[in-house]
Amino acid sequence: MVRGLGELEATIMDRMWATNRPASVRDMLEFLQRDRSLAYTTVMTVMDKLHTKGLLKRKPVGRAYVYETISSKEAYTADVMRQSLATSGNQAATLVHFLERLTPEEASALEAALLVCPPKGRGA
Repeated sequence: MVRGLGELEATIMDRMWATNRPASVRDMLEFLQRDRSLAYTTVMTVMDKLHTKGLLKRKPVGRAYVYETISSKEAYTADVMRQSLATSGNQAATLVHFLERLTPEEASALEAALLVCPPKGRGA
């Protein structure tokens, strides 16, 4: 099941996705402390929760863990969108509301995506 992210979780995941490299709690703490004061244990707890949610994998290095993303930000976002659609109650109405709100740029991106990956059961 896909779960939403809290503010600190989202900040950590955005950093992990942006750097696309392993990071320790200490690495993340140093990055986060540029903008706010946080305790090491707070960052450790949040990264552990992200591991439990299936967004980060970890391996022990010495007495600490080094974390890596499991999938891309785009794949995570697609999972969130899919879960939202699946639980909407009326998928057709939800999609209509979604499409009504697309900007021209988003509509172009959707058209391009459908060319790359047409809906299953359609096309050739």
